[in-house]
Amino acid sequence: MSQKLFDRNPDLRRLREEGYAVRIRSGFLVMQVPYVDAKGEVRLGSLISSLTLAGDVTQRPDTHVVQWDGGYPCSKEGKEIEALRHGSGDFNLGSGLTAKFAFSCKPPEGYADYHAKMTTYAGVIAGPAAVIKPELKLRSYAAPEPEETTVFNYTETASDRAGIGALTDLLRNERVVFIGLGGTGAYALDLVAKTPVPEIRLIDGDDFLTHNAFRAPGAASLDELRQVQKKVDYLAGIYSKMHRNIVPHPVALDQTNLHLLGGATFAFICMDAGEPKRFAARKCEEMDIPFIDVGMGLELVDGSLGGILRVTASTPEMRTHVHDGRISFGSGDDENNLYSTNIQVADLNALNAAMAVVKWKKIRGFYRDLEREHHSTYTTDGNMLLNGDQS
Repeated sequence: MSQKLFDRNPDLRRLREEGYAVRIRSGFLVMQVPYVDAKGEVRLGSLISSLTLAGDVTQRPDTHVVQWDGGYPCSKEGKEIEALRHGSGDFNLGSGLTAKFAFSCKPPEGYADYHAKMTTYAGVIAGPAAVIKPELKLRSYAAPEPEETTVFNYTETASDRAGIGALTDLLRNERVVFIGLGGTGAYALDLVAKTPVPEIRLIDGDDFLTHNAFRAPGAASLDELRQVQKKVDYLAGIYSKMHRNIVPHPVALDQTNLHLLGGATFAFICMDAGEPKRFAARKCEEMDIPFIDVGMGLELVDGSLGGILRVTASTPEMRTHVHDGRISFGSGDDENNLYSTNIQVADLNALNAAMAVVKWKKIRGFYRDLEREHHSTYTTDGNMLLNGDQS
């Protein structure tokens, strides 16, 4: 992917052609640059810039600031170059990329492209090193590093813009399975597909019909609906445009296909209540797979809708609450089942999915989790959110 960016964009390609040791890593443009340290010795550091892309095409840099991994660059006399100073700290940018300083050097008109930006900083930083070691080549003509592997079809730049690359890394080892791709499951997939999990499996045997289009993310065309695709195939076709390794399985989970859960590290159970849900939960427990189950119970009373959304997590640290009434396994005909109604509304499907994905990210350390709740309910009337079953 990164080599294609260099091939396609004149500003990046020019850096390589001029011999700069430059690469793309985890959504950042990284250049190796010699500098003089406080002892007057010449060393190598890394100049790091965020990338602004439209797909695979570079845009004008959105910031003149860069980051630097190495000692503070100095003059040939060992005095720190104050004109660069902007900030300092221990910056974890993700994927093993770190920085110690932020530099600011802004021309009045800004930078037209990344060639201008990177070469300007490199000239300021490396100039004193060239004086001390005239034989030193700033343009090292170093061979490009091996291509960075990624699950995305284009470079993910959102994490570096937000400064959360190190947190995003916490999700890189997940293999997520969705059991059920109804309204809530589809919205949860939409959110998980924007994370760097290496594999997403979709398990659902139902067709994608017209009513599904009105409670799923995006907008299906009339031609797509006429094809009567399986839900998993329709959704995989959409999200495979962005995320690789989305694997559809157009079947209902049962005793004959348990191998579909093999190797999964997390599961989202997004099914209607009934024995299939009990079966899915039991099998996840037997295979030591943490999971989140979602539920929605809405009622039409006196001309308006109201009800409760539920998110219940089951982890190796806490399992028993699942079978103590937190998850309903009753059939749709069970009058005592709070979640037996099948009223679905897209906005509440989306909210239920967002609550589930937030909890998944809490479990993995992405979000702060002070209460470590394993059960949450949201009541539409009054916006009441309650937590329970803290571990």
